[in-house]
Amino acid sequence: MPSLVLHWLLNAAALWTAAYLLPGLDFTGGPVDLLLVAAVFGIVNSLLRPILTVLTCPLIVVTLGLFTLVINAVLVLVTGWLSVRWDLGFTVSGFWAAFWGGLVVGVVSLAVSLAVRGKERG
Repeated sequence: MPSLVLHWLLNAAALWTAAYLLPGLDFTGGPVDLLLVAAVFGIVNSLLRPILTVLTCPLIVVTLGLFTLVINAVLVLVTGWLSVRWDLGFTVSGFWAAFWGGLVVGVVSLAVSLAVRGKERG
């Protein structure tokens, strides 16, 4: 269970970082809203990513995995769409903002999770 909570907090930090750095992503809510957006992102990620990955497997293979960046963008777009519908304060202005946002979220999540693992081992 602590791993799930840690993942949730890492997603929240990554989404906040992306919204802070990129002009097409905006977050105007408070900490509770950020945690809810991260929960929405986690649920969207766990439900849609496997389906999209299977459906676009040939594209992923042909592009040597680069199409997963498009999948990440779709996940950020869906998260933004749901967040607007539920008034959570997270908005995505379009595909390219979602594309770069997905890239930032992936990099920040990777960096933070590597740092946390390093502290657990050391």
